[in-house]
Amino acid sequence: MHERQPISLRSDTGGLTAPELAALSTPWPSTWTAEQIVERLEPLVLERRRQRFLEVICGRLGSVTLLLDDLVDPHNRAAIVRSCDAFGVQELHAVQTAEEFSVHHLVAAGSERWVDVQRHLEPEAAVEHLLQRGFELVETHPKGELLPEQLASIPRLALILGNEHRGIDAALCRAARRRVRIPMRGFVESLNVSVSAAVLLAAATPGRVGDLSPRAQRHLYARALFLSVPRAARVLDAFASR
Repeated sequence: MHERQPISLRSDTGGLTAPELAALSTPWPSTWTAEQIVERLEPLVLERRRQRFLEVICGRLGSVTLLLDDLVDPHNRAAIVRSCDAFGVQELHAVQTAEEFSVHHLVAAGSERWVDVQRHLEPEAAVEHLLQRGFELVETHPKGELLPEQLASIPRLALILGNEHRGIDAALCRAARRRVRIPMRGFVESLNVSVSAAVLLAAATPGRVGDLSPRAQRHLYARALFLSVPRAARVLDAFASR
């Protein structure tokens, strides 16, 4: 048997452009940098656990994201966050006007710790943000011209998923260049929004390699260490008091 080789984070982007993610959350105190977190906490985590972090982070995608239009049900939001984590999508965007982007924690199963959510108060602001970062917006629609498997060829993809009751806001529909449909052969005309998200992400992500910048990867590694070390904040306080 061949010994499994340790995984390390990239020191370069391999010739690919890798724009920084917009919404990397930072659970540690602002007085600490990601590099300091790694230096202090990495020795406290088992090697196999560190390698698992690196394996996941190296496969994370910044080239695929979702734009959710004011979803109402926290169960749906949680299931979508869970699918993002499962398919390696690091960043999720949400037009969320009336409340915070809360999720049902039992449904999310902890995935909310690993997926970054960027909240937008207006549809127009979300569109501008994603277009400036080079994403192509694709609307989900029962009569879309694209099939799910065609999504994998779009270099930077932002899938728009609509509100459970009213569908997709008109401003988001106008911004979408193309539409994608999920073929069906039953009596129903649509799927639950969280199921649609999972089906489309499963089709959009195969063949893509992890494309986060080294800086983003390092930040995620620091975050994984911080969230895994028991009472990490107290550990850091002990270092600071020396």
